[in-house]
Amino acid sequence: MEGSWISILPFLVVIPIAVWTKQVLPGLLVGLLIGSYLHTPSLIGGMETMLHYIVQALIDKNNIEIIVFLYAFSGLIGMIKTSGGIKGFVEKAAEKIDTKKKALLLTYVSTIGTFSAPTFRFVTIAPIMRALLKKVKMTTKELGFVIETTATPIIVLIPVATAFVGYMVSIIQISLQNQKITEDPYTMFIKSIPYNFFAFVIILVGIYLSFFHHSKSNAPTQVETKAEEEDWHTCHPAVSKDLPSKPWNLLVPLILVILLTLFLTWWSGHTKANSFFGAFIKADVLQAMVVSLLITILLSAFFFLFQRFKINDLITSFVTGGNDLMSVVLLLSVVWGLSSVAEDLGFSQFITAHSGWIPQMFVTPLLFLFGAAVSYFIGSAWGTWGILMPLGVSIASVSGISLPLIIGAVFASGSFGAFSSPLSDDTNTIAKILNLSVVDYARYKLKPALIAAVIAAVLYTATIFFI
Repeated sequence: MEGSWISILPFLVVIPIAVWTKQVLPGLLVGLLIGSYLHTPSLIGGMETMLHYIVQALIDKNNIEIIVFLYAFSGLIGMIKTSGGIKGFVEKAAEKIDTKKKALLLTYVSTIGTFSAPTFRFVTIAPIMRALLKKVKMTTKELGFVIETTATPIIVLIPVATAFVGYMVSIIQISLQNQKITEDPYTMFIKSIPYNFFAFVIILVGIYLSFFHHSKSNAPTQVETKAEEEDWHTCHPAVSKDLPSKPWNLLVPLILVILLTLFLTWWSGHTKANSFFGAFIKADVLQAMVVSLLITILLSAFFFLFQRFKINDLITSFVTGGNDLMSVVLLLSVVWGLSSVAEDLGFSQFITAHSGWIPQMFVTPLLFLFGAAVSYFIGSAWGTWGILMPLGVSIASVSGISLPLIIGAVFASGSFGAFSSPLSDDTNTIAKILNLSVVDYARYKLKPALIAAVIAAVLYTATIFFI
């Protein structure tokens, strides 16, 4: 279809509805519905078209693999929680840590084994830090800030074995397909990592606060005293007193999934390349991650059964954990459908015809700042990425700007909202575990997050002259 202004209507509707409702999904659904009726303007035809786009997205091989990965990954985390892996790790770590330096080092070093998802990081590290609050001479807000800088900002930079990878690759893939770009989406993701400037800057801020900044007041506040007095076992169900304490039930599955992912990724590409590192470039990474995860789940289940855990409890915890991500699966299917219907309405052609007036040096920073604002008001990195990635890739293909640079800027904009927004899951989870006021904590984080965002915008402006 020839590009016209109506092709951008679905996206124009998404953002204000998402901001108004403080939820991403309603805006995406309305955008998809409007796009479907613009494509097929009849009472029944619009609904049939919407169903068609969703079904087409869900039967795509790569998309199915992504859904299986996300569900199975969350299911494995559910099994680890039920088997006492997280609680055991927290208790053992809390026993051995007796100084601020050791506690903060543990926060960073533990990223190696708990980088799979932000919530997973929070429930393994935040309870430890809460238990050691008297020994860690930082305010609770500073402590939460440091923990958060080791979660989403680091996880978005890791290219394997995380809950983010499949989603991030999938939205790159649909955006590239819409533009008829034949680049490999996973390779584009790898190339975009160095350009996620916000993530790098905020990580550095966290390191500064951890090891070089001295809090003006070490006296505990009323909230901090309350956090110290309460038993940390009550801060999250994953560390409940009712669970067993078995740290190896966390470590064994994580070691397995990481090693198997690396091996099977190399294995899937070693016949197509002449070097060890070349095999990783030629590999079918998504399939390798899915297979590695399924093998890990099977071996972990046997490991848990050997410890006399009931099979019914393991199955229930797996299904419950997997169901926790069904909202993400729904979000994904709508994002895929919305991108496809907008493209069929001529979205790319419209962007091509009407975005050439923007000076090239300002395209990337403006896209980043716009995305940062959107992500802050909707509180969702994934929603922001789904909304902006098709737009970013379209603009990049028109303006000749580096695709990895644009993709990195889109991911950085979503990372800003996930980190700083009072509506984000990250903010609410860490505030709950550390017994902080969500609004006060979000307000505390906003200033350093804005400073990091400004630095990132300057870097995006300068980078265009070097690539």
